[in-house]
Amino acid sequence: MMNLYQLTTFVTVISEGSMTAAADKLYLTQPAVSQQIRNLEEDLGVELLVRGVRQIKASPQGEVLYEHARKILQLAQQAEIAIKSIGAELKGQIRIGTLNSIGLHIMSPLMGRLMRHNPDLQIKVEYKPGEELVKAFKKGQFDVLILPQLQEEFGLELDNVEEKFLLKEEMWLVVSGKETDIPAQINAKELSHFPMVNFVDEFPGFNQKLQKLMSGAGISPKAIFESSNVGTLKRVIESGLGWGFLPAHSIRKQVRSGRLNHVHVKEFHYEIDMTYYFRKTSEARQLAEILYQTIATQEKA
Repeated sequence: MMNLYQLTTFVTVISEGSMTAAADKLYLTQPAVSQQIRNLEEDLGVELLVRGVRQIKASPQGEVLYEHARKILQLAQQAEIAIKSIGAELKGQIRIGTLNSIGLHIMSPLMGRLMRHNPDLQIKVEYKPGEELVKAFKKGQFDVLILPQLQEEFGLELDNVEEKFLLKEEMWLVVSGKETDIPAQINAKELSHFPMVNFVDEFPGFNQKLQKLMSGAGISPKAIFESSNVGTLKRVIESGLGWGFLPAHSIRKQVRSGRLNHVHVKEFHYEIDMTYYFRKTSEARQLAEILYQTIATQEKA
């Protein structure tokens, strides 16, 4: 009989595209992930995966299970959060600073559920560039920051804070799903063959590494469009106007549905630890701890 543990593993394999990537995200070994999938297939009597050379995809039966499994896991996670938040009787205000791309795709789905069961809870979320958020945090304007690891991405540090790992974020090169004959992989020099759309301001460490890659390849592609708004960039790329790198969490749904195609760059892989920061002495420390657990639970589901 299927269980939530198996369904979580199955959904993660499909969303990550490989057993190895799923194992890394779930903190399991690759054989353990493979065994769970085999057990699930044996229980159902069908093959759930099409195992390709580069990527694993769902079989027709797997696609059906994937859609139902996602809903089941979301409902289970919502129930857990609702029960815990009701019992906690959360009160007070918590001020959160984060990036636009993170807030839209990681935090927003949770806020309504958390506040629905806690009418005396006030949550304030502001979106700003990372450097501005750090300055405001030092001035006491935020209780919590949710950002890429500060030292790695911005070259900044904070004193007297709790620092907790939240999730791994990757930057994916994507192109419109409407385009045909898209290669699954290209090399760095080939980036100059395509009109580029640039995601600016939010990930300076990424932009520096990408620039170094292109300089090493002897290319300097001209950007046809630039923005710090990930939603705008998705629409530009989906329309077929250009190729661009975007945070994976913000585009998984579009890649999975075929509206965007994910293209690998041979010499380039970029990932960053998304990190949760809050003050050790904050009056909102209890709220900050509960919010962290809520977001972390969502990401594991």
